[in-house]
Amino acid sequence: MTLITNKRLIAPLCGALMLALGASSCAPQPNTLTKKEIADGWQLLFDGKTLDQWKDYNGDSLTMPWHVVDGCIQAAGDGSDLTGYIVTRKQYENFILEWDWKLSHGGNSGMLYHVVEDPYFAVPYVTGPEYQLIDEKGWEEDNAPTKLEEWQRLGVDYAMHLPDKSAMQVHPQGEWNSSRIVFDNGHVEHWLNGRKILEFEAWTDDWFIRKHSGKWENAPEYGLAHRGVICLQDHGYPASFRNLKIKELPRKAGREIDLFNGEDLSGWEIYGTEKWYVDADGNLVCESGPDKQYGYLATREYYDDFDLTAEFRQLSNGNSGIFFRSFVEPEARIHGWQCEVAPRNQGTGGIYESYGRGWLAQTPADKEVMLNEGSWNTLRLRVEGDHVQTWLNGEKIVDLHDAKIGAAQGRIALQIHDGGGIKVQWRSLKLTTL
Repeated sequence: MTLITNKRLIAPLCGALMLALGASSCAPQPNTLTKKEIADGWQLLFDGKTLDQWKDYNGDSLTMPWHVVDGCIQAAGDGSDLTGYIVTRKQYENFILEWDWKLSHGGNSGMLYHVVEDPYFAVPYVTGPEYQLIDEKGWEEDNAPTKLEEWQRLGVDYAMHLPDKSAMQVHPQGEWNSSRIVFDNGHVEHWLNGRKILEFEAWTDDWFIRKHSGKWENAPEYGLAHRGVICLQDHGYPASFRNLKIKELPRKAGREIDLFNGEDLSGWEIYGTEKWYVDADGNLVCESGPDKQYGYLATREYYDDFDLTAEFRQLSNGNSGIFFRSFVEPEARIHGWQCEVAPRNQGTGGIYESYGRGWLAQTPADKEVMLNEGSWNTLRLRVEGDHVQTWLNGEKIVDLHDAKIGAAQGRIALQIHDGGGIKVQWRSLKLTTL
């Protein structure tokens, strides 16, 4: 066979082959990776044949009406606000996610990420940010005279950040478009058809202002997760997806954070009616209020793998604690795990699961003497994967492995126990991410 070395002959030959063998003969087949992509760490989320990598949101199997049709994942359009969501079986943290999509006339769908699965969350969008997919013109024709809000339009970070419209090149409804999400340790980008249309930093002051002033002000856990499943949305319109692929990016560890600035409660959120304030000496104080109920002061951000040290002094009763990988259900019910702080012989440094299994690791009786009642103590809590360790005044108290903790994520929170009469000071809350 004669080798073709003239580059000008390659394109005509490719065109002839495309006519003879099909339009994709000289291009990568849909739902496949090139050798270079495989070498670079890309993985397919859909092989063009099966939905083995997907399941119902909050489920164990796939029962939602999604199907494989002509090498595409297709939503039939039977979903609603409460149903029709499918998610990846695997969680992802930092990544580049790419996919092709095509909508029906007026179509409305979306790609969500960092979605948290928990029975408490009935729908994925109360935790996971969304790259909005919508046929704007068709939707407004079908729903006239209603118009879309700017934060509902194509390419937005839904109800949070708007794209640069001058950078957007959208193919007509019924044709394929390509999108990309970059999430790199809080740095976020949206791309459309090869152009970057949106860019922002998650968990900044600006980000929290947007979260607390719009659609998500009553969704306290929205957007906080650092990892989660990826979710496709059937919002009552047929939609097709193909070439779904992802490249995971490394976590950046070693960030050193002062959780308390010694001046005010910046970076924290109060749950319940108990008292939280900063005293004249710059100490953080938790104190029982007149309702004598549980109260929590929770970080506004999630911290999953970390090494935390905190100093505390029990002025009255002293039944408090540090929760980790937790979320708070308003008004003041917590889901997660506690490193106990309590009067002597009540388990300071032990690990307790609220509204669940109770004590997972109790403080050995001979180490209860490590607690200095009425004086300052240093508590250290290290959480990495499923491994939890605690120290009280330099003495190791707990060394625990627990799969349920390993699968969780969430906030750090200080507690006031119910019953009244509690007053504890805190200072020097210093955390290093792992």
